[in-house]
Amino acid sequence: MAGNRLFLKKSIASIQKEAAHSQLKRTLGPINLMSLGVGAIIGAGIFVLTGQVASANAGPAIMLSFIVAGIACALAGLCYAELASTMPVSGSAYTYAYGTLGEVFAWIMGWLLVLEYGVAASTVAVGWSGYVVSTLHALGINFPMIQVAGADAPMWATPLIQAVAAPGGGTMFAMTGTLNLVAAIGIAMVSALLVVGVSESANVNNAIVVIKVIVLVTFIAVGAQYINPANWHPFIPEPTGQPGEFGIGGIFRGAAIIFFAYVGFEAVSTAAAEAKNPSRDVPIGILGALVICTLIYMAVAAVMTGVVPFRELASPAPIAVAIDRMGLEWADIPYAAAEGGKLNLLSFAIKIGAITGLSSVMLVLCYGQTRIFYTMARDGLLPKVFAEIHPKFRTPWMGTILLGVVIAIAASFLPISLLGDLVSLGTAVAFSIVCLSVIYLRIKHPDLPRPFKVPGGVFTAAAGIAACLFLAYQNFQPMIVHAMNDNPLPLMILGGYAAVGAVIYIAYGFWHSKLAKGIDITEDTEMNSPAEAMGRGVDDVK
Repeated sequence: MAGNRLFLKKSIASIQKEAAHSQLKRTLGPINLMSLGVGAIIGAGIFVLTGQVASANAGPAIMLSFIVAGIACALAGLCYAELASTMPVSGSAYTYAYGTLGEVFAWIMGWLLVLEYGVAASTVAVGWSGYVVSTLHALGINFPMIQVAGADAPMWATPLIQAVAAPGGGTMFAMTGTLNLVAAIGIAMVSALLVVGVSESANVNNAIVVIKVIVLVTFIAVGAQYINPANWHPFIPEPTGQPGEFGIGGIFRGAAIIFFAYVGFEAVSTAAAEAKNPSRDVPIGILGALVICTLIYMAVAAVMTGVVPFRELASPAPIAVAIDRMGLEWADIPYAAAEGGKLNLLSFAIKIGAITGLSSVMLVLCYGQTRIFYTMARDGLLPKVFAEIHPKFRTPWMGTILLGVVIAIAASFLPISLLGDLVSLGTAVAFSIVCLSVIYLRIKHPDLPRPFKVPGGVFTAAAGIAACLFLAYQNFQPMIVHAMNDNPLPLMILGGYAAVGAVIYIAYGFWHSKLAKGIDITEDTEMNSPAEAMGRGVDDVK
């Protein structure tokens, strides 16, 4: 009986009923969706993790890592598109799992989405703090410096636990004696905006997308003139003997880490409920955003590793490192407070653009996390506090504050490399469950209307599962190696996270599930949609 209870499913009819009851206007076309996808994707990885991966795993071959990760995302993206056209509701992957594989899988998916959204927001916040520190330095405002494993690090902008090079090779974790309060402040500001219900209008979202693309295109155009081809040799560095450090293994390990850079494409499927023609527009939006971002990512990586030797890119703000290395004297203007009495306008503008873009991504990720928890609380799988709506702002204010505190703590304490691993691992497993949902529906409900069908059907979905789990393994294996050899911290954090999730479901979700109690749940339209938060104004939803 308990076994059947764990696999209790929302009926496809009830999920489609949610879509029918939704009063969201279908106004988003393929260009809107592509812009939404590009806006959500660009910023989460390219501004943050690229330098880390190049310096520690792939070297200049990080360009190949982006291709590998992009292919895996494309396979999962096609599965997302089929599910989004069949069940165009909010809740995205969580709802898909609830309707196909059952409640326990829905819970697992929801808990994985905390890694995809919440921990991703922490990772972006760490990168955001790196660009803030670099920008303030350009203005002559400097943080006190501390020594971490023989290297200088800014106090109050460095996490309590930092990944450093081990004497015998590989990586170890060191206590720094400080916290990344700058990253925590960034999360606090974003959470405050979400509590009062400030959402971006279409014009603001499009402007931020344009700013991010201009920043990267400018970086590519200017940086191409400063490339030293010698920095690309060897293109695939010789492996060190440590798992995932250079060689072919480093390319795959790099792809697994920067899988994080693509997580934003899920926002397109989440917006299916507002697409004019989901069967046509959602696949175009997903695949178009993936192609555009992969090309931009590869070009940025080529310039970055061509300007700076890859081993020197281990920074949470690698583009800032590359810009400063170019020494763009022609863009200097007198500025007494700056180092050397000069301020480089182009470098400063690009860093401001990066901060703007990362701020937008933090907002989107934190919003997505609160929306998933809101949906889970509405279904009875989480405490009601996460679905409690503020009487004035009409937002889930308590849930937003609680999640903001947890995300800020993670950003303050944990290194960007560990956060990136957790996000990519969780995302890859979540995407594999989405692909599995497609296979289940194809077998159990072959006659279900599917406005969009995955080309290749079950074969493509199976390939998506294999690709995503392969990349997940590339992130999980180093945790096992660390636990056996030098530091069990990464595996302890992952195991503790899984244990907390299991305890919450066993102690609360299992007993309070509204589906198990036979309570009908329809779409609550008091909340704005994730698509609105990323690209539409309040007045657009009637």
